[in-house]
Amino acid sequence: MRYVCDAPDGKTWFRLETEAEAIAESEIMHHAVEKFFCQEKAKAERSFTPVSRTFIEQEIGLKAHVQRVMPLFLTLRDGEGEPLATAMLPPGGQEDRGFRPIIVGAGNADPYPDQGAAIRALADHLGLDLNRGRCYPYRR
Repeated sequence: MRYVCDAPDGKTWFRLETEAEAIAESEIMHHAVEKFFCQEKAKAERSFTPVSRTFIEQEIGLKAHVQRVMPLFLTLRDGEGEPLATAMLPPGGQEDRGFRPIIVGAGNADPYPDQGAAIRALADHLGLDLNRGRCYPYRR
């Protein structure tokens, strides 16, 4: 995981960078971020064009390309490292009106009542509109 930004009350946003991290997040949070992470990573890998035809050089630049073009997958953690919310945001954290950000809590619960301040801190850090109506996909 890679540090993204701090949030109020000792919470921190981190970027999920590997399938193993996404699997762990799915298991702990009881949701399907792993499935979406793997789908988006595979899509990003398919869009990569190697700069060399030499077999051993064909993956040079692949990791950087994948991180640049796939959505950001983030986890909000408390001071003890416990996950509180998971987010899928546009690639590079840049506004993209064609991309619908998703932010959920454990079991796909609404994270906004308890984590609203932390979500606002992330929104401010990235300069994105992360309001509940746009980012929470379930109406319970």
